[in-house]
Amino acid sequence: MKKIISLAPGRTCLFGDHQDYLGLPVIACAISRGIKLTAVENGLQVFNINKPDINQKRTIPINGNLENIEKGDHLLHTLKVLRRYNCVPNKGYDIEIKGNLPINAGTSSSSAVVVSWVNFLIEAFGIDTEVTPELISQLSYESEVVEQKAPGGKMDQYSIGLGNIVFIETGDDFSFEVINQPLQGIIIGESGIPKKTLGLLGELRDKARLAIQAVKSKIKDFDVKTAKKEDLEKYLVHVPDNLKGYLYAAITNHDITQKALIEFRKPQPDFQRIGALMNEHHDILKDILKITVPKIDKMIEGALNAGAYGAKIVGSGGGGSIVVLAPEEKKEQVIEGIKSAGGIAAYEVSVDSGARILESVCAD
Repeated sequence: MKKIISLAPGRTCLFGDHQDYLGLPVIACAISRGIKLTAVENGLQVFNINKPDINQKRTIPINGNLENIEKGDHLLHTLKVLRRYNCVPNKGYDIEIKGNLPINAGTSSSSAVVVSWVNFLIEAFGIDTEVTPELISQLSYESEVVEQKAPGGKMDQYSIGLGNIVFIETGDDFSFEVINQPLQGIIIGESGIPKKTLGLLGELRDKARLAIQAVKSKIKDFDVKTAKKEDLEKYLVHVPDNLKGYLYAAITNHDITQKALIEFRKPQPDFQRIGALMNEHHDILKDILKITVPKIDKMIEGALNAGAYGAKIVGSGGGGSIVVLAPEEKKEQVIEGIKSAGGIAAYEVSVDSGARILESVCAD
């Protein structure tokens, strides 16, 4: 009986929230908390799935019908996508999926489940193409976003699949750059308020696209990917008042991400400068896109008052978590500052190397 253990880390977004669905770049990193999928061959023709963290069990026939799958059923959508690549299950497994990522908190627990599932299926049943971190990331993206017509981009799956700190060009000219830069003092703060994903993402994406289209209707060669912050005024005159903020946010956040990339590429980055850019990014998410809530704002304030270099909300917004960059000597004070401001949890994480198979052996 074969035993396979597949690990996928969570991720946090350092720069570029609400940018990837516009095809704009992001800087994200995999973190040292994640999802572990443990599978043991069972001699049956089913996957027995156990998710103890959410007290959920289900049984999936390995040759079941994969038509008319409910949106959000990531396991079945992934099976459907992988069949197209000739990754076809031929034996069953008892599978436990659990982890230490907060759920619905902006650290991509659902994407980590998908990536760990994709990695397991390929390890167990093979695939008709070379297996690389990029392939795992792409198939996870196809399963979670493309197949389900979801509003997200590629950040979650690729930052988890590739690991480390990664700069991702998310548009049609997709590319990525892994930044092998040590980054200490990363702290995650949990608000305990479930984030709002699909509805909020879809609304903000649609309004940003309308704002961009309004400019393109007047300036034919306008491209938000190459638009400069110093040219904002000449673009904004073509945008209805109720959409101006969305164009401002898109172009300004893009500018911030590019400045952060320049800093990360330096032999010795100025982490205080990176923290200041995180603060600028958060201010736009808070004041322009309005995706924060009072508790998140208090947690950010608590972190900064305790000496953090920078702090920002992570993910779609409406709740979830924050990411903080703190000096080594201030980490404990910052953690306490977040908790004192109402955070239900705060802890340091390190940069993770990405999704991987931890074990693939014949079990006794």
